Amino acid sequence: CQVDLSTLSKEQTHKLEMPLEEGEGCLVLLVTLTASAAVTISDLSVNSLEDQKEREEILKRYSPMTMFRNMKDVGFLQVKVIRAEALMAADVTGKDSFSKSDPFCVVELNNDRLLTHTVYKNLNPEWNKIFTFNIKDIHSVLEVTVYDEDRDRSADFLGKVAIPLLSV
Repeated sequence: CQVDLSTLSKEQTHKLEMPLEEGEGCLVLLVTLTASAAVTISDLSVNSLEDQKEREEILKRYSPMTMFRNMKDVGFLQVKVIRAEALMAADVTGKDSFSKSDPFCVVELNNDRLLTHTVYKNLNPEWNKIFTFNIKDIHSVLEVTVYDEDRDRSADFLGKVAIPLLSV
């Protein structure tokens, strides 16, 4: 299976459903073409800040001697998305009286947007993800939004929190 990335518009997330070459089913991808290489997602169990060498490089990068080399590089923000609790049930099934949601989380800072995986049929999902963003403006606002995934229509809004970086 191949994807021609030149056909996709920039700075917009595209949902691609790619049929598997061997076997049945398809792979659903969310693809965003962006110029930003400063955002990362990792599992909570693999925290790069615990690596002494990584910490030393960060301290060197933002030391008083070097911090004014790039005025647009204010620092970085590491967001740990652990879990959500007591979410609203968005999926109503006729088979039983228990309604559930298929929640996923979107973390946004300026034009950078990262997503967690979807936890199916759960009102108390655990994601355990670490998102790292470069900060270019201390007046930016971090937005964390939780949606319910729906296969046949757009995602349902479950909740949102906005955190000004100046308050962190």
